[in-house]
Amino acid sequence: MRAEEPQRPVELWCEDECRIGLVPIVRRIWAPKGKRPLADHQIKREWLYVYGFVRPGTAETFWLLLPQANTEWMALALQEWTRTLDPEGRKRFVLVVDGARWHTSAKLALPKQVELFPLPPNTPELQPVESAWPLLREVVANEAFAGLDPLMDRLAGRCKDFMENPETIQAVVAHDWAAALNQ
Repeated sequence: MRAEEPQRPVELWCEDECRIGLVPIVRRIWAPKGKRPLADHQIKREWLYVYGFVRPGTAETFWLLLPQANTEWMALALQEWTRTLDPEGRKRFVLVVDGARWHTSAKLALPKQVELFPLPPNTPELQPVESAWPLLREVVANEAFAGLDPLMDRLAGRCKDFMENPETIQAVVAHDWAAALNQ
C-alpha cells in the first residue's frame, strides 16, 4: 500500500469490541482473616459494548461506547473513527479485526480509506486490543450498577484515562508484530 501511493500515509490499527453490562464482574478481594468478603451483586442482562481502536507502537487509541455490536454499529464506529483521525481523508488505514460476523459482512459500509485485515480464526492472542479488556473491566469489578448510565460514566472515564495517559495501556497492546508494521 505504501508503494502504491508513497505520498499517502498508511497506518495500522487494531480494533475489537468488549461487552460489559449489569451482570457484575466478580474478582477476588482481600478480607480480614475469618471474615467473608462482600461484593454487591445483582443480575440484570443489559449491556454496553466498548469499541477499542489501538495503534500498536504508538500512544494512539480511540474508544467508543455503543449499545450493540453488529454491522450497523460497526459501520458507525468506523465512520466516527476515521472522521476523528483523518477528517480530510488523506490517510489509508489497515484495520486488524477478528472474525466477528459484523466485521466480515458484505453489508458492512467501510469508509473508503479503510481496509480490513482479518485475523485467522481462534487467535485472540494475536489481537492487541484483547489485552486491554482486563484493564477496562477492573474499573467496574465487584460493583453493582443501578443502570447503564452509571456504568457508562465509569467506563467512559476509564477510556478517557486510556487516551490521556497512554502509558497505562500502551505496554499491554504493544504487540511486537503489529508495532513493527507501523514504522
